[in-house]
Amino acid sequence: MAARVVVLDYGSGNLRSAQRALERVGAAVTVTADLDAARAADGLVVPGVGAYAACMAGIDAAGAGPVIAERVRDGRPVLGICVGMQILFSAGAEHGVVTKGLGLLPGTVTRLSAPVVPHMGWNTVDWPASSLLGRGLSPDTRFYFVHSYAAPPAVEGAAVATATHGAAFAAAVEAGPLSATQFHPEKSGDAGAALLANWVGSL
Repeated sequence: MAARVVVLDYGSGNLRSAQRALERVGAAVTVTADLDAARAADGLVVPGVGAYAACMAGIDAAGAGPVIAERVRDGRPVLGICVGMQILFSAGAEHGVVTKGLGLLPGTVTRLSAPVVPHMGWNTVDWPASSLLGRGLSPDTRFYFVHSYAAPPAVEGAAVATATHGAAFAAAVEAGPLSATQFHPEKSGDAGAALLANWVGSL
């Protein structure tokens, strides 16, 4: 039976492209704001684009924070994408304002330290040996990034895959049932499909 995946619709993110990418690798996907559906799914995807504070405001307005935290506590898989990854951290510092995040991962998301920001385009990712998301991917596999802010390259209690733009940053994080990518797997073609297949296959 196909894994049941909910893409959380809280007003931010590439919902349809995420849905199509997940369906391509065999998941049965629902895009919804329904928290009961988000609670019951085999896997929950939290997308996100734009500003950290706006994404957190959307999560709060939807009442989704406690459901995401509850899933992680109960060992039920969650995948954050782009700003959907960033809001899993303790806080985000943007334009001089610090916004509290969901606090499921320790650390603060800050502006990339690079000559050119945003970081936009294809980049390789250095996967840790223990990674489920990166399983079977060659070191020269490229993923599509578009972001100006990032999480630190080391996260306590998590396996971190890194990429470098100016300095190293967290390109993906895995901590028990919680997985997240700074890049967009749904915009990364075959590489993104392979990663999503690894995640869906684990559900």
